[in-house]
Amino acid sequence: MRLRMATEILPPEEGEAEGCIQCQEGSKMVLFVTGKCHWGCDYCPLSDNRRESPDMFANERRCTDFSEVIQEARAMNATGTGITGGDPLLDAQKSIEAISVLKAELGKQHHIHMYTSIPFELDLVPKFAEAGLDEIRFHLLNLKIEKYLDVISACSKAGIYTGVELPCEPDKRNELIALLDDLDASDVSFLNLNELEITVGNQDNMDVRGFNLSGGITAAAEGSAELALQLKQMSEKLNFHVKFCTAKYKDAGQLRNRFRRRGQANLRPYEVLSDDDTILFGAIPCREQDSEADLDELKRELELPDGWIKYDLDNERIELPLSVAEEIADMIEVPVQMIEIHPTYERLEVGLVHLNECR
Repeated sequence: MRLRMATEILPPEEGEAEGCIQCQEGSKMVLFVTGKCHWGCDYCPLSDNRRESPDMFANERRCTDFSEVIQEARAMNATGTGITGGDPLLDAQKSIEAISVLKAELGKQHHIHMYTSIPFELDLVPKFAEAGLDEIRFHLLNLKIEKYLDVISACSKAGIYTGVELPCEPDKRNELIALLDDLDASDVSFLNLNELEITVGNQDNMDVRGFNLSGGITAAAEGSAELALQLKQMSEKLNFHVKFCTAKYKDAGQLRNRFRRRGQANLRPYEVLSDDDTILFGAIPCREQDSEADLDELKRELELPDGWIKYDLDNERIELPLSVAEEIADMIEVPVQMIEIHPTYERLEVGLVHLNECR
């Protein structure tokens, strides 16, 4: 069986959920509606700054209202949104409002899927359907489906594409094999198996369970991929689609594709996208009181048009094309730098290289 390369986008598998197709293309915004969750799963990878937080995040951007969420969706030309948490059903009204706002602002074609671990009350199903939820993914606690059967059936009958998504725990082989038959007898259309990850948020718990990393350059737990592939092969004659997503592909593929998409949509004239999907540009440190005169002189001497050079007040520097910065680095007696940032709302700086000997 052929696994996806870390950054490769392969044609969709037959029966693959639309949420997965858009996610691997990097065109899905991730909407974190709440950090609230009362299950305490020991493999939860959520970071401490989001765990139990009431804050909302659109991708990496902390949002105070839905207008900021829409801004982030448009900033990356999102074709869809994945609603996650915590658990979105612990703030069901906020989740329903999010779906309604996204559909109203971005169009009915904007695909929305949502994750939950809660076998929620059936009277909420039509509300989610009317708001425009396209797809729902249930995380089955203790790998048992019985409590979820009614809500799974109700969601499916309401026209919401319904499935299950789980981490593939290497020590749960028998339970996962038994679950395949249970899913086959239910109304689910797909099962997504994610390679179990060992992260900062769950490392102590994973150590207690005896899990080791499968390699030196991955967060994947040893044995998870092998079990997932066995389950996928066993499901070939069942009535639902099984997809396996590796930890490396989630990080180097899906996340990187989303970064690239946002970067391409928001590049300033003087910026370039690197091979690593970060943004590069040149910079000259400059105090605010000197910025106007220095900016005018550089624009005149370098014959740069408006928009191709600007002053960044927050970082007290003049920003300009990297090619120009490299060209003048040895001609002027002030520091000249190459700056590298992530293509996110916060424009997180991840690299600074001095292009001359001035400091």
